[in-house]
Order: sequence, then structure tokens, then C-alpha cells
Amino acid sequence: MMIDRKNRQQQKLRGDASLSVLLAFVLLAASLSSAQTLGKAPTLEVAAIPLVTAQRAQATMVNLNFRVPPGYHINSNAPKSEFLIATALKMDLPTDIILGKIEYPAGEDRSFPFSPDEKLSVYSGDFTIAVAVHPLHSVVPGKYGMRGVLRYQACDNAACYPPKNLPVNFEVKVVKEPPAAGNHRNPAQSPNVH
Repeated sequence: MMIDRKNRQQQKLRGDASLSVLLAFVLLAASLSSAQTLGKAPTLEVAAIPLVTAQRAQATMVNLNFRVPPGYHINSNAPKSEFLIATALKMDLPTDIILGKIEYPAGEDRSFPFSPDEKLSVYSGDFTIAVAVHPLHSVVPGKYGMRGVLRYQACDNAACYPPKNLPVNFEVKVVKEPPAAGNHRNPAQSPNVH
């Protein structure tokens, strides 16, 4: 009986030790997970884009408004070094709608603690990229989805993070072009005009 009681106490102590080891492992895993989250690359935000109305056979400019989180910056579309990843918008448009000019804002020249003697061309805070959407004359009037991605590399004052792709989606309502000015016909006049 005495031996059974001693074995049960030893088993309980081993169980308590196993529980302590398991608890320590869970706490360590949780702290590592939160440390990885803190080092995670920031995500840009894109403002909602209202429905765009575009006439056939005419380019329409669409403003895409982005926000870089506070404390971060991204390389501009024209970084000053070939080793830096440029911010670039890529669009996949429906048939018979073409993408015209993409207008990127000028970057802000700034230096950072990791390279104080070098100026980098960056975007921070809010910035706008304008794109020209041009429905061809052959497009059937209606709503069309525009899909694309903004590829960027975010950095803080100490490090740069791996590049990310931000989905950019909006809709275009294509409408018929107005009739040409010279094509208006006068209604038939009565032959009995006095």
C-alpha cells in the first residue's frame, strides 16, 4: 500500500513537470509568434474607388489613392538605385479596354539612418497614382471589372521588408459616345409651308 501511494505521488510529480514543460513551450511559441508579427511587413491601404463612368473611344483618368502606414516608406516608381524595388502598378483589363498612361507622383528625396549620406526617392503618407482607362469603340456598353496589383517594398528607418502585392480593383461603366456634332438632321418639314 505504501509503495502504491509512493508511485502515485511520483506519477503526479512527473505529470506536473510535464505540464510545466508544456506550458513553458506554449508560452515560448506565443512569444516567438508575436515577435514575428512585430517584424511583419506593413500593408498599404487603397481607398475605395467609386464607380468610374467612361465613354467609348475616349480615355478617362482614374485616381487611385494609397496610404503608407506611419513610420514606414516605400520606394518611389523611380528609385535612385537599380538595387531598390520600384513601386509599380500592373493592371489586367478586359478585352477592348486598354490602359493608357500611368502617372506616378514624384518621390520625396529623403535620407535614413541606415545610409545617412544617400538620398532615396520614396513615398510616405498618402499618395495618388492616376491611370487612363480607354474603352475602344467596339466595347459593348456596361460595367467592367478592372483588376490589378500594386507591387511595393516597404521599409522603416532600420530595415526593408520583402516586397508585397496589394490588390487594386475597381469598376468602369462604359457608355456610348455622344453623337457627332455634324450628324444632326432637321426633322422633315411640311411641304405646305406658306
